[in-house]
Amino acid sequence: MKNFQNHFQTPILNLENSKKFKGAVLGFGHFNSVHTGHIRYLKHAKELGNNFIVCIMKSVEGESTNIFSQSDRAESVAQLGIADAIILLPNNSLFETVKELDPSCLVLGKEYENKLSKDISSTIKFLGNKKKKVIYHGGDINYASSDLLLNSESQLKNERKKQFIQALKRQNISKQDLINCSERLKKSKLLVIGDSIVDQYTACEALGMSAEAPVIVVKELDQKNFIGGAAIVASHIASLGSSCHFISVIGNDEQGNWLKESLEKQSIESHLFIENERPTTLKKRYMVENQKLFRVSKLASHQIEEKTTNKIIDFLEKNYKLFDGIVISDFVYGVITPRLLNYLREIANRENIFLFGDLQCSSQVGNISKMKDFYLLSPNEREARVALQDNENGLDLLCQKMISESGCKNLIMKLAAQGVLVYSKINDKSLKIQAFPALSVNPIDVTGAGDSMLAILSASITSGSSLMEASALASCGASLVVESIGNQPVTISGILDKVEDSCNI
Repeated sequence: MKNFQNHFQTPILNLENSKKFKGAVLGFGHFNSVHTGHIRYLKHAKELGNNFIVCIMKSVEGESTNIFSQSDRAESVAQLGIADAIILLPNNSLFETVKELDPSCLVLGKEYENKLSKDISSTIKFLGNKKKKVIYHGGDINYASSDLLLNSESQLKNERKKQFIQALKRQNISKQDLINCSERLKKSKLLVIGDSIVDQYTACEALGMSAEAPVIVVKELDQKNFIGGAAIVASHIASLGSSCHFISVIGNDEQGNWLKESLEKQSIESHLFIENERPTTLKKRYMVENQKLFRVSKLASHQIEEKTTNKIIDFLEKNYKLFDGIVISDFVYGVITPRLLNYLREIANRENIFLFGDLQCSSQVGNISKMKDFYLLSPNEREARVALQDNENGLDLLCQKMISESGCKNLIMKLAAQGVLVYSKINDKSLKIQAFPALSVNPIDVTGAGDSMLAILSASITSGSSLMEASALASCGASLVVESIGNQPVTISGILDKVEDSCNI
């Protein structure tokens, strides 16, 4: 078998012609869907020695479907340009490879730490006898990206387009499929329930430092309110042409009145319950140009009153047949009480209604794993690690733990500038995994990207699209939202323009 060469000149070799890499750091895996978790693992292993070799398994035990060929998987890893060489294992024997190459150390993903095959156990014992290290590591955890330090914006944009197109090809999704997906959105009938927020942006001019104290002095120029929280999820859904009802709790105040009027203008069927002792959540952001200086919040985080919960449940009992799906957008400000959450889960399971969930806790404390047996959950990595109290495992194990802990059928793990990871249960033993890149490389305002993604995912799936089609379309929609200040509802025409741009290099 001849050697392969990729753009980065990373050779893909057989074991027989890899002798020059004796003593290298050795990595191992099947790499069926290369994503951020793999990249973290590979980069960490690369730093442990002068040469880093990755062994690619020929087959994956127990997963005969949805597995790409060994050469395709090797090419995907080679294209990253991290490893110095890729070795195609002829018969899945890591033990034979280790005996032949005598590596300085073996680096395995954290998933192998407590789940060892006979071959890997023999390998570890062999290396132990030779006083060689075996390291289990999922890669360093990062919640931000340094890509713009290393590449130009245009280079990054083209690279992410390539990744997006490759992801579509791996899932057999065409551009026309995404167009068809967007055309079906008007069939969706959704209920959104959660905490309402008014996002207020104040544009300022920087005047300098105060002479009296080390305080930044700014001059207020203009101010604008935006719909936020669960309300913007409803706003996105309505803007896509889907039917949308919205349930929330507001205060008897100016912000609550503004929110009610704004939702009415968008033809959203809003059911806003008023509590006099609770203010409508207001988040004020002060900015100079595109730079946020600080945020001031006016809010209450205690649970809503029992009588308010009773009113919401009474409404749901009378109207649940109107909805194909229920979207819970919990910002942990008290609307989603344990009793209400249990009721929503029971009615969704009983009536075969799709149940979608997201819990956002940037400055408050929440646990998304409380959302049990949902059709889809959409946390970011930090929220998942907080919920599971897990700051050690790699992304794959983290996602699998979240699926196991919550019992959700599908998981969208949001990774900010690194895009999203999509996990879908095929059966009780295997998962279908696909990464989609973040298509916006230099976002102006990331507030609300996850809200738009949840809205598009929910509307797409309930209108008949597959999870992977919905995820691709949602990635396009989220990239639109971050390109302007404030939460602005996405439109189908805007998403289609992004689909057209992202599918052409």
